[in-house]
Amino acid sequence: MIVWLAFLAFIGILLALDLGVFHRKAHVVSVREALGWTVIWMTTALLFSAFVYFGYQQNWLGLGLAPDAVDRTPGFPDGRPNDAPSALLKFLTGYVVELSLSADNVFVIAMLFSYFHVPREYQHRVLFWGILGALLMRGVMIAIGAALVSEFSWILLVFGVILIITAVRMLCMGDGHGDPSRNFILRFMRRHFPLTAEFHGEHFFIREPVAAAAVPATPGVSTRGRGRLMMTPLAPALVMVETTDLVFAVDSIPAIFAITADPFLIFTSNVFAILGLRSLYFALAGLLHTFRYLKHALAVVLLTVGIKMLAHHQIEAFLGPHFNLYLLATVVLILATGIGASLADRKWRRVG
Repeated sequence: MIVWLAFLAFIGILLALDLGVFHRKAHVVSVREALGWTVIWMTTALLFSAFVYFGYQQNWLGLGLAPDAVDRTPGFPDGRPNDAPSALLKFLTGYVVELSLSADNVFVIAMLFSYFHVPREYQHRVLFWGILGALLMRGVMIAIGAALVSEFSWILLVFGVILIITAVRMLCMGDGHGDPSRNFILRFMRRHFPLTAEFHGEHFFIREPVAAAAVPATPGVSTRGRGRLMMTPLAPALVMVETTDLVFAVDSIPAIFAITADPFLIFTSNVFAILGLRSLYFALAGLLHTFRYLKHALAVVLLTVGIKMLAHHQIEAFLGPHFNLYLLATVVLILATGIGASLADRKWRRVG
């Protein structure tokens, strides 16, 4: 419990510095600034991986003592505990997988911001609060998933099938993400809550102005703030960003369980991937259509981890003790191939 509280306090400090110091004033995040923050968040994740290694090596605060249900063997029917090297590789693999799957989320967020006409200087604030909600939702989903995997080993097979179906769907559905105006939640909000036509700074809610003549004056009582509470366009944009992350979590959470069932490794790798999503969005928002084959690469990643989940013991027996290292290298190679093919295709089209 102490290690969880310490990690949450660490993340809380980082978020407080982010919003309260570095992004206190609304401004347009440039690509250069976004790339800088992307490097900072990735470096932070790599530094934390060193803590993971030594923490599991020395069993700090109980790390590495609980069985990992993914690594069930005849000798370890409940799962083999993670040593330092395996914990490190599982954290890094989980981080790379979750961060890469977040790239597809960037496409949808860009579409949502365009649909709601969110000014660029307010987008960071929406993503910040969206990420806080995402952390809470994923924490709950990870806790439920870890309990299910620990109790029912066959759940891993279900997760594997879900990942393979998702991979096939990604390959077949093209680049369409649906029309936000047809979303049930958005239509419900617009039908039941008053919405302003214009933005009001970074506020999600405001009080409707009340004309002085419309409210009887009472001596010594201010009429300020008596108007009804109204949403600004930032509120439905935030709700849609949260909803989008929930939908993507249904795919990405099973993916991490193909790698490990250790709740600490799952949650920490997810947190660092989500924290890097904001800067990743601002770095890639203007380059989304450049990476034409990135979605195909993400689908192959999901297909790979899905197959791994279904045939874990057979693949591990074939590849040997460095199985997790091979999985990490495979994921990186797939993503690099997708990016390289996209850049080569773009260059070929220019020449042609």
